[in-house]
Amino acid sequence: MNPNEARLARNTALAVCALVVLRLAAAAWTPLTFDEAYYWMWSKSLAGGYYDHPPMVAVVIRLGTMIAGDTSFGVRLVSILLALPMSWAIYRAAEILFGGQRIAASATILLNVTLMAAVGTLIVTPDAPLLVTASFLLYALAKVLESGRGAWWLAVGASAGAALLSKYTALFFGPAILIWLAVVPKLRRWYLSPWLYLGGLVAAGLFAPVILWNADHQWVSFIKQMGRARIEDFRPTYIAELIPTQFAFATPLVFILGVMGLYALSRRRAGAMPARVLVNTMFWTIVVYFTWHALHARVEANWFAPVYPAFAVAAAVAAIQVQWAPREQRTIDFCRRWAAPTGVVLFALLILQANTGLLSGYRRDATVRSVGVGWQELANEIEAARVRTGATCVLAPDYGTTGWLAFYLPKGSCVAQQGQRIRWVNMPEPSPAQLSGKLLYVHEVDQAMPASVRDNFTHVETVGEAKRMRGPLVIETYVLDLLEGAKGEVFDRSPPPELQ
Repeated sequence: MNPNEARLARNTALAVCALVVLRLAAAAWTPLTFDEAYYWMWSKSLAGGYYDHPPMVAVVIRLGTMIAGDTSFGVRLVSILLALPMSWAIYRAAEILFGGQRIAASATILLNVTLMAAVGTLIVTPDAPLLVTASFLLYALAKVLESGRGAWWLAVGASAGAALLSKYTALFFGPAILIWLAVVPKLRRWYLSPWLYLGGLVAAGLFAPVILWNADHQWVSFIKQMGRARIEDFRPTYIAELIPTQFAFATPLVFILGVMGLYALSRRRAGAMPARVLVNTMFWTIVVYFTWHALHARVEANWFAPVYPAFAVAAAVAAIQVQWAPREQRTIDFCRRWAAPTGVVLFALLILQANTGLLSGYRRDATVRSVGVGWQELANEIEAARVRTGATCVLAPDYGTTGWLAFYLPKGSCVAQQGQRIRWVNMPEPSPAQLSGKLLYVHEVDQAMPASVRDNFTHVETVGEAKRMRGPLVIETYVLDLLEGAKGEVFDRSPPPELQ
């Protein structure tokens, strides 16, 4: 490595570390989202699987809280730090596939400044470890291509298996890899090699705990997630949301570079055929499926996380390697120069807005319901009401409120969701003594208490209301109902809709 290349690699590493430090600061300031609080509860009872997802997100949170405790910083710590190995993997993948450290550095920075990576590793969901494992999968496939050594298929299998432990979306990597091998003539020999199938066995072995958990629970998680592919009615209006949401999540300038890079690769204007096809198959296989999915249901923006490593490489190709016409080159130069600063500013503004509401004049916005701003103060009010009434356990109607209550109420508080018990099958239930006394039922004011709850108790009394605030904005108002004299089972143990 010559001095210029060493300096470029060092500057890239320093930039990534600076971005990680920025995310760590945001993690300490920003309260948990309801999903994070829910996954934090998973982390207290690790298992081979859960109703919604495989277990990797729970493992990531468990490791972080072992280091930094049950705080928002602790929950997010390891997820944010995973950006470091993710960056190394995407750097090496881009360098191998397109032959240059400038492309490698550009791909690494462009991936890290997207909101998908910045927010996606800050807010701990299954997409965070999936983004990291997808980067390592791209690196392992690049090594298969570069070295021609079959042993690298074991690394491919390990990366794919870790991705499957993160989220079921990783199943699409299998078809993407097979398409890549079929389209590139010199790679078809791998179909006859035992290494390819050994890699598949490694992936299946890592995924085995999820399979075994599902087998013990009537395949409920598989049915829930894979049932999404079934189209029962056509509602193609959701397709119109796909590009605007990704335009935002990629950040506008990275999005433009990525689209131009994919176009250039499709026109064979950069890179060798195997590299071009690999980037395209890792991107389009998943994108085509989600476009199909959008014909009948909403596709959340974060679901595209596994395509972002390939998208960042395509963006770097557009920025560094492709020769453009003068007008296009001006666009490329502008995007390349301002993509990183724009991404950092957008991330900072998003964190500022989520915590304060300053940018919307303290009015409602898309973050107020999902980010738990005001929940610590709200939990203090709920705890005071629980102590005042002598309630032995706090109940909630949904998993989000349950997660927030469990995280922000005093440690060891009895908290449970009254229904959807399938979500909590891995976790110990409250003791009979905790459920036999007075219970405090917490629900939003516009969310009526179900008749099945009200009719199951001899005495139901509203003992107060509590507001969740962000500055002067009332986000939600919660009703606190005291339940006494259970006539039967406190929990609704109806099977989930997937098993009915």
